[in-house]
Formats: sequence, C-alpha cells, structure tokens
Amino acid sequence: MNTINYRKRLIESQIERKMSYSGGVIIEGAKWAGKSTTAGIFSNTVIKLHDPLIKKQYQILATISKDEVLKGEKPILFDEWQEVPEIWDFIRLDIDENNHKGAYLLTGSTKKQNITTSHTGTGRINSVYMRPMSLYETGESNGLISLKELFSQPPLVPVKSNITIDNIAHCICRGGWPGSLDLNKDLQLEIPKDLLESIIKRDIDEVDGITKDKEKFRKIIKSYARNISTLAANSAIYEVIVNPKTFDTYMNSLKRLYIVEDVLPWSQNIRSSTRLRKGTKRQFVDPSIAVAALGLSPDKLKNDFETFGFLFESIATRDIRVYAEEIGGTVYYYNDSTGLEVDLIVELNDGRWGGIEVKLGENEADKASANLIKLANISATKPSFLMLLTNTQMAYQRDDGVYVIPLGCLRP
Repeated sequence: MNTINYRKRLIESQIERKMSYSGGVIIEGAKWAGKSTTAGIFSNTVIKLHDPLIKKQYQILATISKDEVLKGEKPILFDEWQEVPEIWDFIRLDIDENNHKGAYLLTGSTKKQNITTSHTGTGRINSVYMRPMSLYETGESNGLISLKELFSQPPLVPVKSNITIDNIAHCICRGGWPGSLDLNKDLQLEIPKDLLESIIKRDIDEVDGITKDKEKFRKIIKSYARNISTLAANSAIYEVIVNPKTFDTYMNSLKRLYIVEDVLPWSQNIRSSTRLRKGTKRQFVDPSIAVAALGLSPDKLKNDFETFGFLFESIATRDIRVYAEEIGGTVYYYNDSTGLEVDLIVELNDGRWGGIEVKLGENEADKASANLIKLANISATKPSFLMLLTNTQMAYQRDDGVYVIPLGCLRP
C-alpha cells in the first residue's frame, strides 16, 4: 500500500520478523499511533472495520461463511479487528488448516479483554506493540549514538544534538502522533487535544461498555498528568474525586486503550538490606496527553521548569522504551528505602543492564552520576553503561565513566 509522506517506523523490523514465522501478527497500541498505516505497507488486502458499512458487511459474513470473511489476496489486514470478534477464530483455523506464514495482520486500539474467542491464538497469532513515534523516527534526533552499542561499552566520541530547549518543548507538546507531522506547528498542538477529547467523550465508555462520569474522568486524567514521572500513590491521584473501586475501573479503561503505561520497578538482585519500592512510576504512553490534560503549551513549559523536567522524563521514557523494544530490552525504574533513585533501567533479555538518570540540563549532573555509581556498586551484576540523558547539546563521557548523552543524539 502506498502512503503519502510515510516516515519509516522502527517497529517494521519486528513485524517483518514475526511474519516470517507467525501465521498472523497483531499490532496493538493507542489510536492514532500509526498502526493501520504501517500494517498497510505489509498488506495486499486491507479491510477497514472501523468503517460502519464495512463493519456491518463483515458482521453478516461472519454468520454465513468463514471463507468469505477471509477472501482476498494475502497478506490481509483487518483494521480494528475487534469490531468483528469472530475474525480471530476464523484466522486461527485457517492458519491451522493451511500452515500459513505471514498471511494476516490485525490492528487494535483496545486490549483483547471480554471478547469471546474460542482460542487464544498462541503460537499462531503473535503481537507487537506500537508506541507513538520517537524523536529518531520523527527526524528530530540525529541518531549519532546507538543504545544497543552502549551495551558494548564503547569510548564515546563527542557529537552534538540539534535539539534546542524550544525544540524539545514543542516536541513534548506535539507528541509522537504521525498524523500531526506534516501540519504547521500550531495545528500540530491540536492533535493531542483532539485525541484526549475523543478518549473522554467516546472511547472510555466503548472500551468496556460502562458509562462513566465524564467530568470526574477528566479530573482524574488531569490529576494523573500532574503526577507524571512520579511514584504517586493511587490515593494521591484520585483524592476525593472518586472512590477507589471507581478509580480502578477508570484506570483499567485507560490501560486497555494503551493511554496509560506506567513504569515497573526493577527487581534485580541487590547486595543490600534496603527495601525496594514496589509501586509504579506514572506515565502516559506519550507526554502530549499530559500536556493536553493540563492545558500547557511550549511557552508555559519554559516558564515552569519543574513541570518541564517531569515531562522531559516522560518523553525520554517514551523514546527509551521504543529503542529498548527494538533491541530486546525492557525499561524499569529503581527506588529503594534509602532514597536512592535511578530514573530508568534498560535490561536486555540476556541480563545486561544500563542505568539512566534523566535531566533536562546538567545542573545536577554530579548528584545524578553519584546515584548511578552507587546503584552500580550495590548491584549483584555490574552495568554495561551508566548514562545521564539530557537535552544539552554535547555528548561526552565524564571522568567517572558516566556517559552524558542528549536525547537528540539517540537511536536504538
């Protein structure tokens, strides 16, 4: 499928790899993240089930004939497949009967839950998760430094980022939504607002069939946004807005829509008697959702550097997650009862790990480096690298061995 001004996505390599051994691949993630467009590149037939007429047609076909539902030149893309849940079982059966590889692609903006299927599809239909675009994918990061290569502990050749403080403020407010990138700068900032309104007014009820109080829900999202990049307890977020059970229902809806994606604590063995924090660090899948909820703008961010710092950690978390996923890694945070905290831990499947402190500038570089080194000293396994991830201009290596790397230089 040809697309206009399509920007290559890192996830394409994961899709291609899974199609080589899976009968079907499901691409999951938040709406407007670009799932359908990317899936279309790998497809010869595209069925858009969010179109009411096509949805109705396939709902009828699903009661008549599996073969008619699956008719078309493969690979076939079923966009928003949950609209006709029977498709899942039809695909699974077809894969079993014909030993297909890479025959089907599915996209979904809702986690498969409370949808009746006779089989999980394990081993036949495998999933990939698409987040909004990283700065490397949008072209803001020059990609001169590879996260993967840092695990080999290379000497760091000094390079420069082109992202200024004005640039990063705009990127945080714009977000990584591909549909915004070819708009003028003012219009780019409208996309996250429209997305949030769509979630509140329609998606949040449709995801589980439960009608929710929209004003209370709006207040919860705003409170969540105020606590972004923190370990705030649930009670600190819902305060007196709703009761705990209602809060859990609302949050489950946001998680099912891939809007909230908290960071889990790191649980590697630590040679210390200190107790590890077990809560989650609050994050949206993209910082622009928090910006929209709080009514912020690039200018407002630059006048509130405390909020700016939390949101910079949010965009850094988004990008590190995208890059880590590409190299087989998972992102965590570290915090213990002594007060030692490290913002992000990237752990690879083979157990190698790197610690990252996120700082908008370098004014607290010595303290952040000391935290990283302290964690390295109490860890049962030594880190592959320690990094200060910043929005400064120059990448270099400190005398203590810690890398200082601008977000605008990073790639997988």
